[in-house]
Amino acid sequence: MAIPKKIINFLEKYNINYEILEHKTVYTAFDMAQTMKKELSQIAKTLALKVDKKYILVVVPADRKLNFDKLKKLLKAKKIEIVKEIDMVKIFKTKKGNLLPFGIFHKVPVFIDKTLLKTKIIIVSGGSYTESLKLKTMDLLKYGGEALISFSKKHKFKKAQKAKPKKKVVVKKTARKKTIAKKIVKAKPAKKRRVKK
Repeated sequence: MAIPKKIINFLEKYNINYEILEHKTVYTAFDMAQTMKKELSQIAKTLALKVDKKYILVVVPADRKLNFDKLKKLLKAKKIEIVKEIDMVKIFKTKKGNLLPFGIFHKVPVFIDKTLLKTKIIIVSGGSYTESLKLKTMDLLKYGGEALISFSKKHKFKKAQKAKPKKKVVVKKTARKKTIAKKIVKAKPAKKRRVKK
């Protein structure tokens, strides 16, 4: 599935330089990094949040996760929760996991984590599972974010553990003993032959 035309029109309307990157079907930022052989810090993930009764978007590098406590304090909010995928489709008129990190596009406030400034070029979702957008970080800041703050923490990924070798299960087969009924045949007495003299 190609990047929707309305997204391309939006990028061209605001003269945002972009490059379309084709790849195999991916649904997460982690999968995107693996597929494209990129560092997680180069992938920007966009998350939809419900802050009290309002909706916002936050953009963080894929190697980091939200610090909800910090974000609550910064936004002076009582409750913050991630928007469920079913609701996201209705609210943002987009497919699951395909939020564009531009506030102007979705017409909601976008908060960009400061750690994104460490990377000059970032890769973001382009509204497609098979194509992504390569952008200048500064363009994202210029047209995407209403606020640039620090609200993430380093994501600690668990290292894949080596699979323990499976123990061989030996099934002992026991031969069933067949009881063979022995036919007892009584020998008939041999007939006596008379020998002629």
